[in-house]
Amino acid sequence: MWAPFGQGAARRVTVPDCHQVLVLVPHVVAGTRLMDVLTLLEADHRVQVVCTVPTGAPPGTEEFVLARGALLVPWAQATWHRFDLVLAASRQDVDRVHGPVLVLPHGASAAKSRRLHGHGLDRASLTRAGRVVPAAIVLAHDDELRLLADACPEALPHAVVAGDLCLDRMRASLPLRAEYRTAAGIGEDETLVAVSSTWSPSSTFGSRPWLYRELLREHRVAAVLHPNIWQVHGAWQVRAWLADCTGLVVVPPEEGWRAVVVASDAVVGDHGSVTQYAAALGVPVVLASSPRVRPDSFADQLDRHAPRLDHTRPVLEQARRVPLTISSRPGEAAAILRRTMYRLLGLTEPARACRAEPVPVHHG
Repeated sequence: MWAPFGQGAARRVTVPDCHQVLVLVPHVVAGTRLMDVLTLLEADHRVQVVCTVPTGAPPGTEEFVLARGALLVPWAQATWHRFDLVLAASRQDVDRVHGPVLVLPHGASAAKSRRLHGHGLDRASLTRAGRVVPAAIVLAHDDELRLLADACPEALPHAVVAGDLCLDRMRASLPLRAEYRTAAGIGEDETLVAVSSTWSPSSTFGSRPWLYRELLREHRVAAVLHPNIWQVHGAWQVRAWLADCTGLVVVPPEEGWRAVVVASDAVVGDHGSVTQYAAALGVPVVLASSPRVRPDSFADQLDRHAPRLDHTRPVLEQARRVPLTISSRPGEAAAILRRTMYRLLGLTEPARACRAEPVPVHHG
C-alpha cells in the first residue's frame, strides 16, 4: 500500500518521522473548508498530510481531493491506522477513525439552522458510548458555547471558540474587489448581483429557477449553487438547466463563490451560509426564499432583518446591509486554529506568521 505510514513505510518515505495528519472528506462542502485549514500546516517538514474519503461519499468527492494534489488514502486503510491528528468539517464518520479529532463547521456556525428542533451540538451528535468523540470542537461564536453547555456540558472542555476562517479570508480579500470583478468579466459600469442558493426544494434554485433570467435583464448575474446541488444532480444537468441564461456567470462548486461575493454589488439568496457570509461581510442582501429555520440561529436572524425580494422593484433599491455577527473572534481564526492543531499534535508552533490569506483570483 503506497502511503507514508504503515508496514514497510520506512522503506518508502523520503521525509521520515513525520507526525501524520488525516483529513476526513465525506463531501465537497467539508473538503472546501478543510483546504483552508490545511494552509496553516504548510512549510512544516515535521507534518505529513493525507486525505481519505469514506465509503458511500457523493460522486466527485475523490476527484475534488485528487484535483488538489493531496495524497488520497483508501478508507479501509485510513480506518486501521492511528493518526496524530484528524481534521474534519463534519461529524460524519469521526468515530470510525483513530486519533485526536478536530471538528469544525462546514458552513456559517457549528449549530445547524435547518433543524427546527435541536442544533447538532448535543449529546447524540458528539458522543459515542458515553464518550465525547472530538478532541476539539471548533465554534465560531460564543452563543454556540452556550448551546453546547446546555445540550452536552461534558463536551465543554473540548470546545474552542475560534471564530470563522472563511469569513476572515473574505475580509482579507476586500482590497482585491476590483481584481475579482475583472476576473469575472464585470465592467466598471456594470452591476453584479450574486444569486446564492443552498440545496433543497425550498432553496432559491429549487423554488425560483426563473430568477436568474429575470435579473439578467438589468444586471450581470453570478449563480452560486451549493455543492450538494452539483453532486446530486450532476454538473451537466446543472449547466443544462441554466443553458438559456445568456451571460450568467456560473461559479464552480469547489472555489470562487467567496471572490464573487466580495465582487458583488448585492446578493440575492436564501437562508444558506453564502447569504449569511455576505451579510456578515457588509454586502447588501435581499431574500428571495425564506423557509422555516431554527429560532435564534444565524439564519433566523437574517430572516428577521433582511428585506424580501419584490419582483416589481429594482434589486439594488431593495438590498440592504444587515447587521449579522457570525464570529466572536474576528481576524483570529487562523491563529487559534493553528495553535489548537499543534497542541493536539504535541508539537511547537512554527515561528512564521499566521494570518488569513485572501481567496484566489480565478481568471477566465
